[in-house]
Amino acid sequence: MPAHVVQSVAMGLNQQKKAMNGSLILMLGMAYKKDIDDLRESPSLRVIELLREQGAEVLYNDPYFPTVGRGRRYDLNMTCTPLDNLEQYDCVLIMTDHSDYDYHKIVAQSQLVVDSRNATKGIQSAKIVRC
Repeated sequence: MPAHVVQSVAMGLNQQKKAMNGSLILMLGMAYKKDIDDLRESPSLRVIELLREQGAEVLYNDPYFPTVGRGRRYDLNMTCTPLDNLEQYDCVLIMTDHSDYDYHKIVAQSQLVVDSRNATKGIQSAKIVRC
């Protein structure tokens, strides 16, 4: 799944004539699943690594994780980014479909939304790439 998500991000960026290398990406949700505070086996961790390997700058937002440090298989040392100024990101990537997120607002304010969880179901927009 992580490789497929990264490929979908690259495809969405390409459609907007942007490269992955140098893109600013905000990942929504680090948790393994919706509305929990469990990082074990979360695909978000691997997706961050893959995006970084391709030259993207990745930030995250998750209401359950103010920080993400170091685990057995990752060493991220990241701090939760507020959901302000979504238009500044080249891509907003939905990895965990937490109930706290206002998906209509996220789509309206973002340049590109890649949805790996079908969180934007029912929202019609050319900005959305579903994977």
